[in-house]
Amino acid sequence: MRNAGGERGLMNIGILGSGVVGQTIGAKLVERGHDVVLGTRSDKLDDKRGFGSSLREWLQKTGGKGRLATFAAAAAHGEVVINATAGMASLAALKLAGDGNLKGKILIDVANALDFSKGMPPTLAVSNMDSLGEQIQSALPQVKVVKTLNTMTASLMVDPGQLAGGDHHVFVSGNDAAAKVRVVELLKSWFGWRQVIDLGDITTARGTEMILPLWVRLWGALGTPMLNFKIVR
Repeated sequence: MRNAGGERGLMNIGILGSGVVGQTIGAKLVERGHDVVLGTRSDKLDDKRGFGSSLREWLQKTGGKGRLATFAAAAAHGEVVINATAGMASLAALKLAGDGNLKGKILIDVANALDFSKGMPPTLAVSNMDSLGEQIQSALPQVKVVKTLNTMTASLMVDPGQLAGGDHHVFVSGNDAAAKVRVVELLKSWFGWRQVIDLGDITTARGTEMILPLWVRLWGALGTPMLNFKIVR
């Protein structure tokens, strides 16, 4: 951990994916003082990245403190690595990141395997008896995969207080209990999450990934992506 003895516990973080999710998470972590490398396959700094900004604009937003690199370099840089790639391309991106650069690390998977080939609304490319989280864990058995943050829009991932004063829930799924405890700590310290539910092992990612069709329909019905789930019991 960079500056491990310091009060803020600043970290080296690698983010795979340079779209709106990767950009949003990366900018927030840079703002909090972490050393962030954003992994990308694009060398076109001025092209818009889907719903996100151009990479040049992202670099400017971080005051030049955020950096761009290959997937492999970003994975090697990170003490913790975040998979923010488009879910349909996640396995290929992780292959480019390299087993050796990910081995033994926590991989926070925020991706969803959404298939937009037939337009909106998207369908799920993986569902029911499998999940993207499970596929990633199977492909990378020596990596500690923790699925989280995939059930909301990017801006809420990094600032839950924007909605209902933060009184809503985020979920975690994963096989490694210690890794999940660490990710819960990071969700709280990085982004201010207060309500976190540990669903269980990585197979429970099936549930959070399959929430997405409902989430998309709610966005359409309510006219805003600023929504999330609160579990009442």
